[in-house]
Amino acid sequence: MARKKKEAHHGGAWKVAYADFVTAMMALFMVLWISSQDQKILIATSRYFQTPFNSPMNASSGILPFDTNKPSRHSGEDSGQDRTESSSREIDLQFLNSLAKDFFRLMHVDEDLADKPIDIQVTSDGLRITLYDRARRPLFQENTAEFTEWGHFVMQSLAWLIDRNQFRVVIEGHTRTGLKLPKPDYTSWELSADRANAARRALTFYAVDNALIERVTGYADTRPVPFQPPESEANQRVTLSLTMMRKTPHDKAGKISASSSASGVTAGTAVSAADVKALMPAQTAGADSSISVEHP
Repeated sequence: MARKKKEAHHGGAWKVAYADFVTAMMALFMVLWISSQDQKILIATSRYFQTPFNSPMNASSGILPFDTNKPSRHSGEDSGQDRTESSSREIDLQFLNSLAKDFFRLMHVDEDLADKPIDIQVTSDGLRITLYDRARRPLFQENTAEFTEWGHFVMQSLAWLIDRNQFRVVIEGHTRTGLKLPKPDYTSWELSADRANAARRALTFYAVDNALIERVTGYADTRPVPFQPPESEANQRVTLSLTMMRKTPHDKAGKISASSSASGVTAGTAVSAADVKALMPAQTAGADSSISVEHP
């Protein structure tokens, strides 16, 4: 008697379809869960996927931290809020460090180089960027406030960084001791102020909103780099302090002030924002002076 033929097995395509369905449902669940988190966690998750090799949190083994909104069992302590604030600071520092590294790569500068033309320090509220005017790679044409080709490239890249992250900016100009300037009535004070203001003009020309510029100041040779002789070329520099503080919508017009260190008299004249652009490029001659632009 012939054996009965075994019944044919159905194909396994339904298993693949079911697995895809389960995977899609799991992905949907994850998206809904992440979307329900607070703003800080959403920002942290976004930054993680933008720079996946730099984890936004040191104290977490994954993308999302433990839910710090749950009530704490420790009486008299607001540990949940403390953890949230600490996590926010860690996120900001990680983000700022990532920005600094990206900018060094963009400028093709070795951040470990001893006499690098750019130095970036991460502060508690932003970045402090120092642009050196070295003979090897000058930022300005000699004894002037005119940028070199390298200087224009640096300012254009900085303008993009500032505009994209909406940093508020303080610009300071510095010179070294012993400069031999072509005009006797054009001193280091005028040169440092003009160079700082040239940086402001370049930033606003390329991308930066005028409202983000808080102050522009020239210090001449009064603030040399620590542990450097006053005549060192390292003192030829422009520093930009970038803060992450957001500007309020009710900002007033800018104010320009000039102070004379020789006479000890300070005079302030309020002008409109349009007048600032017209007044700042002018070079002042005579007594030692510093120029600043402030937005209250």
